Amino acid sequence: MKEANDIVGKQGFSKQERLSSKKEIDALFTKGASFHLYPFSLKFLPQEKADASVHQILISVSKRRFKKAVDRNHIKRLIREAYRLNKHLISDLDPYLSIAYIYTAKEVQSFAFIQKKLIASLNRLLAKFEKEV
Repeated sequence: MKEANDIVGKQGFSKQERLSSKKEIDALFTKGASFHLYPFSLKFLPQEKADASVHQILISVSKRRFKKAVDRNHIKRLIREAYRLNKHLISDLDPYLSIAYIYTAKEVQSFAFIQKKLIASLNRLLAKFEKEV
């Protein structure tokens, strides 16, 4: 088993960082707080697991807005890459969070735009939790 420091130190996007538990996803959408920052709507909730070692994220793109799976997958890939490159911004944040990125734009945005907005959303999360401490 890998140590938490090994995972955070690398710029990878491991399986542990993906939010996939149905129970945790349901809790995130029912109990979680949210804010909107175009082109994202974010839901977040501190993880309830005592052994949580990384922030977990979920990326969602509407099938209603993007009919073609190619477009949905492309957007998810862009968001995942932007998060992977900038997750160090919240790596020291305590508690560990479950975060859902819901893409709300009506068209595919450029990687630079998505990355800029994702960084802004991570900074907003950071400010929100630093203010509480």
